[in-house]
Amino acid sequence: MSDYKTIRGVSTFEYEEKRSRFIGTAAFADTEEKALAILNGVRAANRTARHNVYAYVLQNGRARYSDDGEPAKTAGTPVLEAIGHAELSDVIVVVTRYFGGILLGTGGLVRAYTAAASGALQKAELVTMRLVVDCSLRVPYALFEQVQRMVAASGAKLQEPIFEDAVTLLWRMPSGEERALCASLSELTRGAASVQVSAPAYAPF
Repeated sequence: MSDYKTIRGVSTFEYEEKRSRFIGTAAFADTEEKALAILNGVRAANRTARHNVYAYVLQNGRARYSDDGEPAKTAGTPVLEAIGHAELSDVIVVVTRYFGGILLGTGGLVRAYTAAASGALQKAELVTMRLVVDCSLRVPYALFEQVQRMVAASGAKLQEPIFEDAVTLLWRMPSGEERALCASLSELTRGAASVQVSAPAYAPF
């Protein structure tokens, strides 16, 4: 499965159009439950707002949006298109509108919701998600430095080792790339130590 881009944490951006305030909130959400929890949190923080329009796109292909009372295709659709234009997944964007007393018309609404959503996404920290495995290997101290060099040379991301009566090395690497390294480490330890490999999962890398 291919890599994909998402965002880290939460970012916000505010846009004003004819005294109406549009506050875009973009957040990482890799499940519908997380997306809805973020939406409910934004709603709770903006109880006096006229609208809380949203759209989210998950890496599994699921996408949803709501105009939340705005005219059809003037609010939720522009927010969804902003996510698509940024080529992001596992993201929800909520745009909160505080009505300023002046009707904006179809064009004004599309422009405002697009600007608020795009602004929030542009301010976000982008991360690449890759299908990875977490690995661990317990070796005697005599082999520690040699194994550490081999793991680092493979392009894996080493974590802090655990020092006990032996050393447990921990690292993360792209799924599928661990096979050659595991074979080399097995040869080094003469089969005495085997690498423990997790199930593949998407994570920043």
